[in-house]
Amino acid sequence: MLKRERKGKKAMRRLKELREKRAISQLKLAMDLGLTQNSVSRYESGTREADYKTLIALADYFNVSIDYLLERTDSPAIVR
Repeated sequence: MLKRERKGKKAMRRLKELREKRAISQLKLAMDLGLTQNSVSRYESGTREADYKTLIALADYFNVSIDYLLERTDSPAIVR
């Protein structure tokens, strides 16, 4: 059974995709960014939204744009 996303909050599916594609555990990602594994899990499931600072850290970690993480674009390229 699929978990439902909380009303008004969107799961960060791209975060999970990027993490799994690189074979990184939630715990490893959390430790690398100074987060808790629980926070990473909640970002991925949509039960919690990442703040601005965390979005930047996640995008930098995976070398993708914030828009890509939030599924606003299908291009992971960062435009500078």
